[in-house]
Formats: sequence, structure tokens, C-alpha cells
Amino acid sequence: MLTAKTSDRHELYEQSVQEPEAECDLIEQIWKEQRDRPCRLIREDFCGTAVVAMEWIKRRRAHTAIGVDLDGEVLQWARKRIPQRLTKEQRERLTLLQENVLEVDTPQVDSVLAMNFSYYLFRTRAELVRYFEIARDAMVDDGIFLLDAYGGSESFEEMEEERELDGFTYVWDQHHYSPITGDAVNYIHFDFPDGSRLERAFEYHWRLWTLPEIREMLEEAGFRNVWVYWEGTDEDGDGDGDWAVETVGEACAGWVAYLAASKI
Repeated sequence: MLTAKTSDRHELYEQSVQEPEAECDLIEQIWKEQRDRPCRLIREDFCGTAVVAMEWIKRRRAHTAIGVDLDGEVLQWARKRIPQRLTKEQRERLTLLQENVLEVDTPQVDSVLAMNFSYYLFRTRAELVRYFEIARDAMVDDGIFLLDAYGGSESFEEMEEERELDGFTYVWDQHHYSPITGDAVNYIHFDFPDGSRLERAFEYHWRLWTLPEIREMLEEAGFRNVWVYWEGTDEDGDGDGDWAVETVGEACAGWVAYLAASKI
């Protein structure tokens, strides 16, 4: 039985937050819809455990990936698990760098990824536009920048949301939000059947950017086209996992969307 003492916060995060298969499906879908060639080389900014980069590499022998993260602890965690997750040949196509995404120098890639709202840590327009410019310059001429965003009326509330998973409960804690500055403090906690808790296993100090703001800043950074991929709904009104370009979205209490920004 999992407890706060026996669990690993990075493993819990992968199980509760990340969907590498679905994310890589979306990369391939967007490239199929927007380009006449496949995407091969990606750079996963704020990569954490690099599970998306690894999934990308496992898909096809032509795929390569670069993972960038400033946190040496999580990169060490990822490196220790590479032998169990990738073959020797696959490992040769993965590069992990402990670098600042604002300063890292890598070969130009087909797509830069900024997922799990990680770029929300840039809390001023100047900082975020600068990051978007750096991501743009890091890609080839027909490159596509891929990022996600969240919002909805409930995203501005100070509230907790629980989700039961296999052997533990994931708790998303929207601890503080300032409507004047747009700054938010969010935590992830993990609760266990024995009553123990991993309190504040992850902590985020973000600016809660809106989709119009993000689109405007991408355009300001020099991207010529910005598409919003919005999720469809099933008969019960829940997300169905099908993503399509939309110009109008439903005013849901909570939503997640993807953006694709093109250099040309």
C-alpha cells in the first residue's frame, strides 16, 4: 500500500498529470494538418522527468528529442530511469540538459514544447514575450511551437479539486489568486489510504494568462499563425479527447486547450 513515506512524488506526478501518449498523438496530428512533412526533432522545455521526450523517441527510429530543465534533481531522477525506459539505440537519440530555457543553445528543432502550463512562471508580458521569441528562434523555418493553457471560471477561484487514482488521491489546490495582478499560487498534494499526505509535493507561482493574451504575445514574438486546438465533447458533455482548430470556445467552468504557433 502506498503511503507518504513509501511513495515517489515524481512517479505520482507522472501517473496523475502527464499523458505522454496523448501528447505525442497531438504533436503528430498537428504536423499532419499544418505541414506536408512529419515532425522528427522536438525540444521539450521544462521537461521534468522527460516522459514525453522518451515517448516521442520510442515511436519511430527517426525521432530525436532534447529535454531542457533547470531542476537538476528531477533530471537526475529521469536519467536513473532511462535504462529501464529506453533501449540503448533509443537512448542515443535523447539529450537532457540542465539549462535555463532563456539561455540554452540547442540545434534548431521542428517543434518546441512548453506543456503543463510551465511557461506561466513568466509573470510579466516582457518575460513571456522574450521566452516566446527564444522558442521561435530555436526552431527551423517551418517549425511549430506547441503549448497548452487552462482557464474557465473556476480557474480564478481559491479551491481544491480531488481525483481518485490507483492507490492514492491527487489534490489540485488553487491556493491563492490575485485578481489585480493575475498572480496565482497552486499546489499539488497527494493523499493516501493510511491517512498520510505528501503536502505541497509540487508548488507553482504563476501568472494565470488568458488565451487572448497568450495569442497576442505569440504574435508579438513574431509567430505568423496561431491556432487554438479545442477539445470536443461526448454525449454527456465531457471532453472526448478529439482536438480541432476552433475560433470560438464554450465558456466552461474549467478547460484545457492547446496552441500551435507557426513561424511561417
